[in-house]
Amino acid sequence: MPDRPLPSDPMIRALISQARAAQISRRGVLAGAGALSLMGFLAACTGRVGGSDSTGGSALTAPEDLSSSVKTLTWANWSFYLDEDDDGNHPTLQAFEDQTGITVNYDVAIDDNNTYFAKVRDQLALGQGIGADTVCLTDWMANIWIASGYTQAFDKAKMPNVYANLNPSLMNPSFDPGRANSVPWQSGFAGLAWNTEKLPNGLASVEDLWNPDLKGRVGVLSEMRDTIGLIMLSQGVDISSDSWGDTEFQNAIDVFAQQVSDGQIRNIKGNSYADDLINEDTLAAIVWSGDITAINAEVGYDKFGFALPDSGGTLWSDNFMIPIGSQQKTNVETLIDYYYQPEVAAEVAAWVNYITPVVGAQEAMADIDPEMVDNQLIFPDEATLANAYIFRALSNQEQEKYNAEFEAVGLGA
Repeated sequence: MPDRPLPSDPMIRALISQARAAQISRRGVLAGAGALSLMGFLAACTGRVGGSDSTGGSALTAPEDLSSSVKTLTWANWSFYLDEDDDGNHPTLQAFEDQTGITVNYDVAIDDNNTYFAKVRDQLALGQGIGADTVCLTDWMANIWIASGYTQAFDKAKMPNVYANLNPSLMNPSFDPGRANSVPWQSGFAGLAWNTEKLPNGLASVEDLWNPDLKGRVGVLSEMRDTIGLIMLSQGVDISSDSWGDTEFQNAIDVFAQQVSDGQIRNIKGNSYADDLINEDTLAAIVWSGDITAINAEVGYDKFGFALPDSGGTLWSDNFMIPIGSQQKTNVETLIDYYYQPEVAAEVAAWVNYITPVVGAQEAMADIDPEMVDNQLIFPDEATLANAYIFRALSNQEQEKYNAEFEAVGLGA
């Protein structure tokens, strides 16, 4: 495919230019020093989402860690985000429980970042337990938790696999230098999905969602950065750069609001959008990449297609954190460290089809499922990454303003 113009963000330009010059292989994306790494692409664009490094108030204090006597923990996560067998069990999690004697309550409690935070923010602010000992939230939300003092710092000595196998390029995001309070779980894309039976020609652009034939059958994500990000990209805006502001955002909101008011967009949802696709309430949608593989597995065949729009998709990461009120800190650290074994990471990636942050997982995948070694949703090459953008960091004022504008449209849906 021909090279498209490089993004304006200087970090991304440098990384992609380096990759093009080196002509690295897909396997080389995660190979390490001297070449563009996928995680370098992610880390280079991960910025602070407003706020300062402290709340300005009294620091919250974590309670006593009961891990030595209470061998249990609760893990709050998103749907379709852990390997699962036909009986609804999670093989890697069962293996962890067998190896460690720690019982894990795996709770699919997160539908989107904002709604989950709204449920637990009052308890967090008081340093109380939130019913979860570890959560997996997106970079920008992780920044809010860490900056507010809502997380516990890891004991790195108890997580040797993490600090040996986490891709070095992901070690120092601006919101958590050194990864003291967060550890990446998975990364992925937001793009377009469609019902291949109803839309055999597929979708190539965001504008395809506005086809009159799809009126009332389109879904979009309740994550503002993904839905508005894709619309902004379709309007020629480089969402990873600092060159855009209120005008460009408003232009995208105007399109979004028009499609909602006209009845083109049926639903604005988080992970629950999967049900709408399966029951055909929606035939096309803005979705998260790995979910489509899981949905196809659920229906038993490749009913749904996925692609990044020709104007580009968004790229994001979710992170393990330990809430300030958890009393199972060591148990959580043991869990996270287990998932940083390359063989385990590869097994998860083979099911969830998201991008793994674990060095060695691609090599391990060759023994698990050789056909997936070149899977672009798990191990994307330079050409795929060149068409993906991380939504730039927002100031506090922008965060508040843009979320309010997005949610105001959603409330009218």
